[in-house]
Amino acid sequence: MILIFPAIDIKNGKCVRLVQGEPGTEKIYSDDPAKMAILWRGENAKTLHVVDLDGAFQGHLKNLEAIRRVVDAVDIPIQLGGGIRTYEEVKQLFEIGIYRVVLGTAAIEDPELVRRVIKDFGIRKVAVGIDAKNGVVMTQGWKHDSGVDAISLALTMKELGVCRIVYTDIARDGMMSGPNFDAIKEMAVKTSIKITASGGVSCFKDLIRMQELEKFGVDSVIVGKALYENRFPCQALWRMNEKELEDLGPTRRI
Repeated sequence: MILIFPAIDIKNGKCVRLVQGEPGTEKIYSDDPAKMAILWRGENAKTLHVVDLDGAFQGHLKNLEAIRRVVDAVDIPIQLGGGIRTYEEVKQLFEIGIYRVVLGTAAIEDPELVRRVIKDFGIRKVAVGIDAKNGVVMTQGWKHDSGVDAISLALTMKELGVCRIVYTDIARDGMMSGPNFDAIKEMAVKTSIKITASGGVSCFKDLIRMQELEKFGVDSVIVGKALYENRFPCQALWRMNEKELEDLGPTRRI
């Protein structure tokens, strides 16, 4: 069964969603990302994908306190990406309880960091984020065309010991137009690395189709805007009931 990561993107301390990662397209869904984490946990999320958007744009962590509150709020593993470019930042994130870091720009600019994190913390503690536009890796908050082919980068990372890729098709991100299933499958088949797919999921049917790629190594998917826009069965009922609750139950830790 494919694992679903609800996405929590943090900008200026708030939970937002962007369209294709473009600044200025953000829609604020919550002033408190920790409360968003509690909501997804209350709806049976087994893990969360958190992104420091300010960090991605500026090249270093910017929302550490908000991230810390998310970690403290729930009892499930959290993977984090966005602006993680140094060993010190990686170590700090593990110290506050982040389960896995996602290294994107650093994978191209400082592959030795990837190697060192794997050596010191283990292969399960790091994934490489490959954010692609027309098959080419974009870095620095999706603003810089690296000129590097996405599959070539994945194979290079595999040689360093990476066992998981978080693969995002930028053209689909935030569009709810359906994932790029062909590109996701190609990445999985040509690399034989476990793939977490991201970008474009719009409905339950997309998840069913994504599950068909599990046999190729796509074992998880990140879902953002579709969840926030209540595009799945039962969400309307959950939202109605949650309005009456002051506490979402035993998953709440803040």
